[in-house]
Amino acid sequence: MPAKIFSATTVGLNCEIIEVEVDLLSGLSKFLVVGLGDTAVQESRERVRSAVKNSGFFFHTQRITVNLAPADLPKSGPSFDFPLAAGILLASRQIHIPEIETTILIGELALDGATRGVAGILPIVAEAKKKGFRNFFVPAENAREAAIIDGVKIFPVTNLLEFARHASGTQKIQPLPKLDISELIVEENDSIDLAHVRGQEHAKRALTVAAAGSHNLLFSGPPGSGKTMLARAFRTILPKMSVAEILEVSKIYSVAGLIPAKSPLIAKRPFRAVHHTASGVSIVGGGRKVGPGEISLAHKGVLFLDEIAEFPTQVLEVLRQPLEDGVIAISRAAGTVNFPARFTLIAAMNPCPCGFATDTERTCKCSPREIERYQKKLSGPLLDRIDLHVDVPRVKFEKLDAPISAESSESVRRKVQAARDIQLDRFAKLKIHANSEMSSEQTKKFCALDEPTKKLLEQAVTHFQLSARAYYRILKLARTIADLENSEKIKTNFVAEALQYRPKNSEF
Repeated sequence: MPAKIFSATTVGLNCEIIEVEVDLLSGLSKFLVVGLGDTAVQESRERVRSAVKNSGFFFHTQRITVNLAPADLPKSGPSFDFPLAAGILLASRQIHIPEIETTILIGELALDGATRGVAGILPIVAEAKKKGFRNFFVPAENAREAAIIDGVKIFPVTNLLEFARHASGTQKIQPLPKLDISELIVEENDSIDLAHVRGQEHAKRALTVAAAGSHNLLFSGPPGSGKTMLARAFRTILPKMSVAEILEVSKIYSVAGLIPAKSPLIAKRPFRAVHHTASGVSIVGGGRKVGPGEISLAHKGVLFLDEIAEFPTQVLEVLRQPLEDGVIAISRAAGTVNFPARFTLIAAMNPCPCGFATDTERTCKCSPREIERYQKKLSGPLLDRIDLHVDVPRVKFEKLDAPISAESSESVRRKVQAARDIQLDRFAKLKIHANSEMSSEQTKKFCALDEPTKKLLEQAVTHFQLSARAYYRILKLARTIADLENSEKIKTNFVAEALQYRPKNSEF
């Protein structure tokens, strides 16, 4: 009679329970693994054979058939090594596994039987728990990550022999106690402080507004004006992550195999700086086994595109849908996988190929045609999704030489946190957390204007021929500015400031 062991794999951020069925038959020596396994799954036969023998167990020398069910779901990676080896030992009656119906085994095996860590443990444990599984035998290096989930038993396994002794009752593996998330959050000192940026008060104000409402921002200015430093300082003024956000982001990094060795959590808002040579797939996600891209790794954090005009146009255009919806749907022949992508876009660019079109002290060598072609690399629909367009001029010598007197990142962060707390209270009954996430109907509800303010906005929309999207984004931006000032009412000067952040000389 075939032996059956439960394992699991991830499809996007979802968990699929896999039944590992092992049947030992008489006949010519053959080891078959069926069920749409990729090359790594097929190669597990040799790893399992060596691991079982080198752990001191008998390996069935005739026909072994392993079925990974459901058979129509593609399987990938080495994470089925451990359950496959345990299934062979169970089928050959060399071990007995108690509570097998509520137990999941997962992990890669070395040739000597030692376990190795695999990706996706956190979402697997979280989702499998909802399906009734309570006991999880995972590689020791993944155990702390799994122990974050409450209500389950996490058994750290270092090798196949240790698991066999536990199953036989001769040497029990002690489950890890649940880890307290609050104790795992460690405050880190950032090397860049907003106070270190000399001058650029207007740009710093724009950063504050962007952080307070999670608005997208574009810096434009000559080389050396501080655009990159401003963008990197942006992370230091973002509000702290909630426990729910920490778990959400950590699941994405777990699936990507990027959970840091020192900590099982991503407790600080991500900052993903992408080079302009990056491909569209690396940014949105994909691959043979569909995994998260940079926009998902930046979820609840920042996606920084330096020299954005140097990116290929077709790569930039893939950002349009996730910037609007906060999610990316990756469709393949086998199905569609969704990853969250609710990030703040911070971009920087030069105004022209040589960089000095707006510089007051250096002469631009580009022709008007070259400047126009360069700036048109960013399409109108993409620019329309960016709330704040900010010119960053050259910093004068007197500001460079002056002592540091600007407001620190910690001081700005407190203001940003206060504004975010207002928004969390406002949206407590909704599935949104920041002003930038409001729908058009929600914007109308929470961004009511008095008549003078409405008149100003009407004139701006008419004069600058603003799109409907730009109209709603201005309202959201004004709402954020009001929150920073702890004002329930959106005043005329708040709308006026929001209008200042629209791109110059543009219909958008």
